[in-house]
Amino acid sequence: MRILLVEDDDLIGEAVRDHINIAGYATDWVRTMADAEAASTSVEYGLILLDLQLPDGNGLVFLEGFRAQGGHAPVIILTARDQISDRIAGLNAGADDYLIKPFNLGELEARILAVRRRYEGRPQNIVRVSDIVIERATHSVTVGGQDVQLTPREWALLDLLVQRPGKLITQKRIEEALYAFGEEVESNTVQVYISRLRKKIGLEKIRTARGIGYMLMVE
Repeated sequence: MRILLVEDDDLIGEAVRDHINIAGYATDWVRTMADAEAASTSVEYGLILLDLQLPDGNGLVFLEGFRAQGGHAPVIILTARDQISDRIAGLNAGADDYLIKPFNLGELEARILAVRRRYEGRPQNIVRVSDIVIERATHSVTVGGQDVQLTPREWALLDLLVQRPGKLITQKRIEEALYAFGEEVESNTVQVYISRLRKKIGLEKIRTARGIGYMLMVE
C-alpha cells in the first residue's frame, strides 16, 4: 500500500516514514498543503497521514477539499492539538482517526492497520486464501502450515494481491503500491518480485496476464 505523509517537521516525518517503510508501505512524504494537493490528485493513495499545522495553511482545509473532490482514502490526523474541539473538527472534516503527538510508532502502525481493515470491509486480522494464512498485525505468513519469511516489499505485494483474490491487479497499480515518488522503477522490477513471491508461496498461486497484471488464484 502507498501512503501519503503530510508533515513539515523533519524529525517526526523522517521517523514516521522510516518506520512505515520497514512495515512494508511505500511512502511519499510532503511538507506543505500545496504539495499534498498535487500528490493526492496524481496518485491513488491507500491512506493519508496528515499534520494540521502546515507552513502554508491548516491541514483541515486540505482534508475538506480532498473529500469534496471525491477522495476516498482513509485519513489519520497526526497533530499536537489535543483539545476535544480540535478532534471533533478533524472528524467532521472527514478524518478517520486522530493521533496526538508525541505518539508511539507502534501505535501508529496499529491504527493504520485498523483503519485499513474498516475500509476494506475486513474486520478480521487473519486472512485466508487457499492454504495461505496471513496475520496482518504481525506480518506473519504461513503456506500449508509452514512459516514463510517475506521481505517488506514481498509482504506489500502479497497484501495487495490478497485484497482482491481471483481478480486482476494491474502492473501499474502494483508499482504505485510498492514505490514512492523519486524511487526508480526498472521495467522488470514487478516481475522480479512476483517471481520471488511465487518461489515462497507456490508457483501456481499467482497467474500472469501478460502485459496487463497479476492475479492471486483461489482454489
